[in-house]
Amino acid sequence: MLAVIRLLCFLRRLHTNRRIKGVEVASDLLKTDRTTISRHAERGSYDRETANAILDEGMVAHVAFYLDDGPIVIPVTYARMGDEIVLHGAVASGWVSSFEKGMPVSVCVTLLDGLVLAQSAFSHSMNYRSVVCFGEAIMVTDSDKKAAALQAFVDHLIPGRWEDTKQPDRKETDATTVLSVPINEASIKIRSGPPKDAAKDLEEGHWTGVIPLEISNGSPILDPVMKESISMPEYVRAFDPKRR
Repeated sequence: MLAVIRLLCFLRRLHTNRRIKGVEVASDLLKTDRTTISRHAERGSYDRETANAILDEGMVAHVAFYLDDGPIVIPVTYARMGDEIVLHGAVASGWVSSFEKGMPVSVCVTLLDGLVLAQSAFSHSMNYRSVVCFGEAIMVTDSDKKAAALQAFVDHLIPGRWEDTKQPDRKETDATTVLSVPINEASIKIRSGPPKDAAKDLEEGHWTGVIPLEISNGSPILDPVMKESISMPEYVRAFDPKRR
């Protein structure tokens, strides 16, 4: 019986945790007072793989932090590297220097999937998928990790582009600050489906439904100073923001 109990305990630990490069990482995101969803809790989730999928599809993150003169939110490009979100900014930007010793931040990525039109204006909504992450943002100083992050920024947006572009030189690398935020204390919120009117409003007689929204790309526009002899790469021709 003792052996069975030990086996069950081991399987439970295996289910709830995993190891990445020797570091044990929880399979589920950490639920805290900050990540607990109080309104429409049924839309919330703490599944790490779901969070990863949203982060991998998004293109812009909004980063919130506090400076001496008050709170600030900045939109930045980002990438996911394993169980970290990496962000970047120019060394010349004033806010970047504030992270020299690390700083608590909140990082939000939202995908807008549709506008929800209900009978009642009060019940109008949006269909969306979002991840909100809390953690300490620290500067990446390891040269190998910083180089990997710079590649991740490019390939996250346009897979295949890194190998088909000029690599950053030392001056360009030194002019860029990379920040890392662990994906641990975070929550997911997803709304999907039709309107949800109150019963008293169902007979109002207005059109209701969902207007789907998605990011799509148009035809690539050639750089007017590019040499005409350069053919369009397949990764540009076949680019689809939903399949990155």
